[in-house]
Amino acid sequence: MKDRDVIKSFVAYLKENGHPSLEVERWPEDKNRGSKEIDAIAGDFAIEHTSIDTLPHQRRNSDWFMKAVGGLERELSNSLPYRLSIRLQYQAVRKGQNWSAISSALRNWIITGASLLEDRDHVLDRIPGVPFLLYVEKDSSRRPGVIFARSDPGDHTLSDRIREQLLGKANKLLKYQMTGKTMLLLVESEDIALMNELKMLAAIWKAFSGGLPPGVDQVWYADTSIPREICFKDFTLALKR
Repeated sequence: MKDRDVIKSFVAYLKENGHPSLEVERWPEDKNRGSKEIDAIAGDFAIEHTSIDTLPHQRRNSDWFMKAVGGLERELSNSLPYRLSIRLQYQAVRKGQNWSAISSALRNWIITGASLLEDRDHVLDRIPGVPFLLYVEKDSSRRPGVIFARSDPGDHTLSDRIREQLLGKANKLLKYQMTGKTMLLLVESEDIALMNELKMLAAIWKAFSGGLPPGVDQVWYADTSIPREICFKDFTLALKR
């Protein structure tokens, strides 16, 4: 979701939960483009928003992945009488590859080659036009369809990346410290597969040793993995303990 859409939804949530007159009054960066500014002022709140990638360069890599396989699930799911689950290594799709050609090669193989596989797990490395391994599970007993996924690479840098990112965001809030505003950091994740509320809380806790980032009064979590059902959670008390 766009940053301002998340903030507007958050302010609407606060309005319905204890702040009945709350509205976004201004977007400071619109008037002060010469220096780093926070995202929004709403009543007594100075709000800075940031979006966290569960994995390094996750959104960039996901965009590449979708350019290589996006659309094939919907296009081909009604064409097969079996379930075909296709998993790639996380960094299999890379810059410099011809993603359109890869998509065409995968489509051709699914239509013409997958039917020759037995019902079991397979590791395939010589599919024409596909420059990476495919981990394929075929199961004729399950609901038919094509499902693409990527392996979790087992990254352990989340807390370090969160610390660096949130410190930078917190520094933007410091200029409002003497205004009487509540300095609020809104941390977003749209990752439905690898992120959840408890994992995010644990990572922030580890990053700041069980406290709030310097200069921040409140930390909230925004789960935007389902845009029509955004969930907001106040982490403030948990982080202060």
